[in-house]
Amino acid sequence: MENETVSELNQTQLQPRAVVALEYQVVTILLVLIICGLGIVGNIMVVLVVMRTKHMRTPTNCYLVSLAVADLMVLVAAGLPNITDSIYGSWVYGYVGCLCITYLQYLGINASSCSITAFTIERYIAICHPIKAQFLCTFSRAKKIIIFVWAFTSIYCMLWFFLLDLNISTYKDAIVISCGYKISRNYYSPIYLMDFGVFYVVPMILATVLYGFIARILFLNPIPSDPKENSKTWKNDSTHQNTNLNLNTSNRCFNSTVSSRKQVTKMLAVVVILFALLWMPYRTLVVVNSFLSSPFQENWFLLFCRICIYLNSAINPVIYNLMSQKFRAAFRKLCNCKQKPTEKPANYSVALNYSVIKESDHFSTELDDITVTDTYLSATKVSFDDTCLASEVSFSQS
Repeated sequence: MENETVSELNQTQLQPRAVVALEYQVVTILLVLIICGLGIVGNIMVVLVVMRTKHMRTPTNCYLVSLAVADLMVLVAAGLPNITDSIYGSWVYGYVGCLCITYLQYLGINASSCSITAFTIERYIAICHPIKAQFLCTFSRAKKIIIFVWAFTSIYCMLWFFLLDLNISTYKDAIVISCGYKISRNYYSPIYLMDFGVFYVVPMILATVLYGFIARILFLNPIPSDPKENSKTWKNDSTHQNTNLNLNTSNRCFNSTVSSRKQVTKMLAVVVILFALLWMPYRTLVVVNSFLSSPFQENWFLLFCRICIYLNSAINPVIYNLMSQKFRAAFRKLCNCKQKPTEKPANYSVALNYSVIKESDHFSTELDDITVTDTYLSATKVSFDDTCLASEVSFSQS
């Protein structure tokens, strides 16, 4: 096998270098620049929003930050070298770059898969097992799980340090350097198949099963929210009128909580579905090529597979913005953070005495956009739109 490979290489050295069409180069550079550029900006915004906004630091958002970092790694390590390869037609980052860039590519790919699996399990526990979620779905535990995920994938991907090398091909008109295999391609098939099973098939099967259970709880068999169902909770109220008021308020708060959880679940389910669809072309190609003596490497189809991967890493912030009101408000606030008012706001002395009777959703990603105190201090006119919040406020302008 080794002699046949050397013979094939010697034959290719006598041939002129294959010329890549100009339109292919232009399309590649433009698409990769646009998708990777927008994806890098969007994922950085996700990280900043969660890190800088206290009420956004939830277990689910912690996993989304891990996913954003992994997507950033894929976009930088896989997308940008694709541009230089299209421009120069050769590997320009040297041997160390070959090892490190390939390592970061697979680290980002595998870490994103593990992050998706982690927040899928977290959502399942939070919704289907709320009692266990009180001590399992916490912010500190989420951080520990993420540390384990990145430690595991970091060690696993170190395998590529021993499998890569620079390949030099000499043609009549040029010498081409590529970052490729150190040994025969046939020996890499078990690695690719293991990656396919561990980081794609298993997470997708698990996500399908768990989201099926979640959908059954949230959409098919929701917890009854009829005020009559909760009448026992309020049987000690002083009057019938107060009882009805409390029941209606509790019912509205409960419906708001369920609606919020449904919206978060829909958003995360869309992330999982797009991950499965956009990774399918590349994963399928790798599996098929593992069984072919001559791999299928048509340029335009390879470009399509790469673009799907870059889209998967770039589209998540767009999903958050479209499907999450809280993320949308946080993104808008982050973009307008530098636009400070020129007029100095009036100073107010605020006395607050309020009671919250809204059921707090400890496990939901959808938390309050802004605290009550922030609302009072930022405006001279106060109105309470949230029926779940009863407050008494007195102002004395100094």
